[in-house]
Amino acid sequence: MSCKRLSLFASILLVAGFGWKNVFAQNSSEPLPYFTEPAISPDRAEIAFVSGGDIWTAPIGGGEARLLVSHSAVESRPLYSPDGKRLAFVSERTGNGDIYLLTFATGELKRLTFSDGNDRLDAWSRDGKWIYFTSSAYDIRSNDVWRISTEGGTPMQFSNDRFVGEFFSQPSPDGQTIAFTARGNSATQWWRKGHSHLDEAEIWTLRDGAYQQHTNRGAKEMWPLWSGDGRSLFYVSDRSGAQNLWSKPLSGAAKQVTQFKDGRVLWPNISYDGKVIVFERNFGIWKFDTSNNQASEIKITKRGAAPMPTIEHLTLNQFQELVLSPDGKKVAVVARGEIFAASAKDGGDAVRVTKAYARDGQITWAADSKRIAYISERNGNGQLFLFDFTTNTETQLTSDKLTDAAPKFSPDGKSLAFVRDRKELRVYDLAAKQERAVATGYLNPSPSTLVWSPDSKWIAYGALSTKAFRNVFAVPASGGEARAVSSLPNGFISSLSWSPDGTYMLFNSAQRTEESLLTRVDLTLRTPKFREDQFRDLFKDEPARPNARVEPQRENAAVSEAKKDEKKR
Repeated sequence: MSCKRLSLFASILLVAGFGWKNVFAQNSSEPLPYFTEPAISPDRAEIAFVSGGDIWTAPIGGGEARLLVSHSAVESRPLYSPDGKRLAFVSERTGNGDIYLLTFATGELKRLTFSDGNDRLDAWSRDGKWIYFTSSAYDIRSNDVWRISTEGGTPMQFSNDRFVGEFFSQPSPDGQTIAFTARGNSATQWWRKGHSHLDEAEIWTLRDGAYQQHTNRGAKEMWPLWSGDGRSLFYVSDRSGAQNLWSKPLSGAAKQVTQFKDGRVLWPNISYDGKVIVFERNFGIWKFDTSNNQASEIKITKRGAAPMPTIEHLTLNQFQELVLSPDGKKVAVVARGEIFAASAKDGGDAVRVTKAYARDGQITWAADSKRIAYISERNGNGQLFLFDFTTNTETQLTSDKLTDAAPKFSPDGKSLAFVRDRKELRVYDLAAKQERAVATGYLNPSPSTLVWSPDSKWIAYGALSTKAFRNVFAVPASGGEARAVSSLPNGFISSLSWSPDGTYMLFNSAQRTEESLLTRVDLTLRTPKFREDQFRDLFKDEPARPNARVEPQRENAAVSEAKKDEKKR
């Protein structure tokens, strides 16, 4: 069945905006809402933030949140104008993402940008006449900083380095200097948890065409914010390990101003007088007082969901995953960050499997086609869950603080293999409800590089080998020494599979700039046949042939013919 056919018939049943108690049995605890991308009003009285793809507001001291902007599309990045009369935000209602302006007094909604790319809102100018944003729609090589008049018109490019990305821009209070983040992939991969050299970024400023670097390499440093007097910058950095807020005078040394040991600091926004910074941490909203360096969480409760049970049918037309069951009769998909299942033959209404305020995915079917396992981030990091369609129950299997990924059912359906923290291959015994580590290394947490043997006794996986090459290894599921299956000078492996008879493996092997090649590794030893051996075989004596004899029937026929000749004579 095609994705298009499923999208035409899939529907979602929403019961009172919460859970699915009338459809599926749920966990004993209700899922918690997430709050992200906060902004503080000029008078520091309220905050705007995003939850469920809509924009809400709440008092700065916490309390009930009110729904401000709601649409079936995703809304994000709300920012108050300096006079507090308007709100800029990004909406996907017209495509990848454009910038809109909402006037509070009249409710007028105005679209500012019209590009085919994703325009990411950064900041207002202090005089309220300009909107700064980041976009790669006009230069396919990298992100650049642009600005557009709040009255509309053609966007004007503010920075233009053709080979280095520039993003998360912030104009200074006097409007003469712009601070921004440069280098790395953090413009689009800010969500990546943990440290990677690909995400390392620096804080720079641009004034009168002259660039100045303010932080050194070696850390992921993003979202610069100007102090009230414009003499220093606040920003997010993971230089100390965990993500924290840092402060740096323009001509002085940087220092860490929050002391978080874990969690993440994301999407900070500073009041125009520089006294308070609000930011996202662990799916909640926090505030930071710049006068005493004290951080505290803002307690928020949402108000504005449907007061009565309602049914809403939505069409699913964008899928992140599509996994066919082993019996070929069902299909599980990921759409809007949630998991749905439907008939693979007839389509029809899709049954909603998960409803959480976080991303679910990495689906794997059990061999009986009655259960699926998947990863959910509803508790802050990836954890392993199981859903049984025969009982309509969901069970959380793991609850470690480290991230789990790439679950795979064993062929006998008794165990689940998965990767923890990209460093451990673990097996979960469904009957014993216990997990154990079977291998360690620098693993590739992808379902395409983890596979069971047909007899459920071995697990093959991709991992770093010597000289940073990626190769295939195999380890007994019951525990033991891992063995190298391949030894190739490659950078990437994917689509790992085990033959049904268990005698060989197939996988794709590639370098970064080369096309991938299909590789086969035989698991049964075969004695090679050398040319020297073929030549020596020419001198071996041929086996003796048995003496020829006349077959009985032919012998009797010959005797009969001789007798006939004798009678004629």
